[in-house]
Amino acid sequence: MSTYKFTSVFARELTRYLAFKQGMGCYGDSRIWYLRSFDTYCTEHQVASFDQQAVEGWVMFKKSSQPGSSPSWMSYIRDFGRWMRTHDNPEAYVLAESWKSGFFRSQPYLLSREEISLFFQSATELETTSPWKWQSVAFFALMHSCGLRTCETRRLQPRDVDLDKGEIDVLWSKANRSRRLPITGQVIDVLADCDRTSRKRFGQQRPGFFVSSTAAPVSPASIGVTFNRIWDQAGLPRAVGGRQPHPYSFRHHFAYANIERWMAEGTDVNAMLPYLARYMGHASLDSTFYYIHTSPDFMDGYAALTHDGPGVFPEVGFE
Repeated sequence: MSTYKFTSVFARELTRYLAFKQGMGCYGDSRIWYLRSFDTYCTEHQVASFDQQAVEGWVMFKKSSQPGSSPSWMSYIRDFGRWMRTHDNPEAYVLAESWKSGFFRSQPYLLSREEISLFFQSATELETTSPWKWQSVAFFALMHSCGLRTCETRRLQPRDVDLDKGEIDVLWSKANRSRRLPITGQVIDVLADCDRTSRKRFGQQRPGFFVSSTAAPVSPASIGVTFNRIWDQAGLPRAVGGRQPHPYSFRHHFAYANIERWMAEGTDVNAMLPYLARYMGHASLDSTFYYIHTSPDFMDGYAALTHDGPGVFPEVGFE
């Protein structure tokens, strides 16, 4: 537990809390990441009490730094507050459930084909001594070609990637759902090159398909850092005060690019959405319908979608 390296006045309680959660079988990295963020905030702001001002101050800070994100992360600090109340601090503040209200999904950053091309060209020339030097193209290519979530890509094990059959297994993802996805020949080649280099560097056994310099699974933070480094190295622009690109933008692109392609082909988009939802691991069509409204051309062309279409599922990888 000492590897968490908490520095605030709540370091001892945070460490004990995470040990308690692990004892209950909860090993999520997201919980640790957000509690580290809270710990850093408390250190920087010299927070001394786990009170309403401290907790809500951090929540407002996080909301402003990641606008439009799901409020699910608030459950971590809320649960920690409840744990604090039953362990030596009955006055600990528990974040109110009302903080969940008022959540609206923001419009995602929509990658252009030119941006994607320049990004991957830059990724092949990434200047770093870490495994991201040979892993970055493969990691982001999976997100781009299969619409994977960042966490799904990060958690892939070598045994989950079958290069001979050309498929990957996404196991126990969001809401404990699993799915098997086909991958294209080009992606197979990229993954094979990555795997060969990683095996030479770390041996036959490693804890993840994508690993850090210490052979540990790549951290959530390192993914964003690497994405930004590649983006900036490519000389791609960033809007001042507007929507910003991030790794999840590849998943967004996968969804709306297929919707627009089906439109152009005259395929019934409504008939295809259940297949897209299954491919992307959505629990319901609600999340998939969200991408309809992010597709720039969809609303203008919606009237053209009412005709009967064959509804045939596309080729491997939605090429």
